[in-house]
Amino acid sequence: MDDFGGVLAAVGPRLRDLRRKRGITLASLSEATGISESTLSRLESGGRKPNLELLLPLARAYGVPLDELVGAPHTGDPRVHLRPVTHGGVTHIPLSRRAGGLQAHKMVIQPGARDPEPKTHEGYEWVYVLDGRLRLILGDRTLVMTPGEVAEFDTHVPHWLGAADDRPVEILAIFGPQGERAHLRARPR
Repeated sequence: MDDFGGVLAAVGPRLRDLRRKRGITLASLSEATGISESTLSRLESGGRKPNLELLLPLARAYGVPLDELVGAPHTGDPRVHLRPVTHGGVTHIPLSRRAGGLQAHKMVIQPGARDPEPKTHEGYEWVYVLDGRLRLILGDRTLVMTPGEVAEFDTHVPHWLGAADDRPVEILAIFGPQGERAHLRARPR
């Protein structure tokens, strides 16, 4: 916490620079925030320590995150670094990380990757075709789905997913191991 004093001392000059760059007077900032001009002046000069009661209305008036006013360090890279797993000609890219709940995956299935071997398991699945043609075996039915088409089914029914032709197929799949449905349908009154 040695740097705490330095962080607080840097807030005043940062506030003054922000106000001046935007061409705002202390009087108009006071009117917008409800903070007196003298308090704003003391904040900017370092004569008054910043606190949340003062910084929150200032952040709102400037339209900036509180972190920017206090010079908080960046919290890191916001991008999600997905780790694809390829097995048997099928690439799974996890899109969610919630253990035990709904799982979302992007899947790329190569043509001829595997022979149809329908399986059953606990849960419920929702499949959306992004690109290519999907061959879905569901029980005793075989369906060919194209981009934009959706299927949802109970995974107790024997099922298998594969490419329907000589091109890879890309799908989004949402799976609920406890049998949750991907969406609810509204019932008429």
